[in-house]
Amino acid sequence: QVQLVESGGGSVQAGGSLRLSCAASGTTFTRSCMGWFRQAPGKQREPVATIDRNGATAYVDSVKGRYTISRDNAKSTLYLQMNSLKPEDTAMYYCAAGNSGPYSCARYAGMIDWGKGTLVTISS
Repeated sequence: QVQLVESGGGSVQAGGSLRLSCAASGTTFTRSCMGWFRQAPGKQREPVATIDRNGATAYVDSVKGRYTISRDNAKSTLYLQMNSLKPEDTAMYYCAAGNSGPYSCARYAGMIDWGKGTLVTISS
């Protein structure tokens, strides 16, 4: 059974840092594209960042320069390093995986598997 389990969320003050992890089991980590998405209270889920099997990354403008996505294939784990956090980063963060190629992955498309999320709360 394919599973994605996020961890590392929590409450920090603005300007702080958090590192999210996503442990994958089953065949999920053979997926070509993996990413992070988030959903703030009262808002729709939105993409944050993706990484393809070649290590190419894509970030939405609001997190560029502050967030770094990475994957450790040996550990079947996806990471999201978040620095200079802002109150508007408060959201449930979800790990996702799919089989999309580089073009679609860079456009945050084609996700098949989803985790249950980890909550990030940033106070001002």
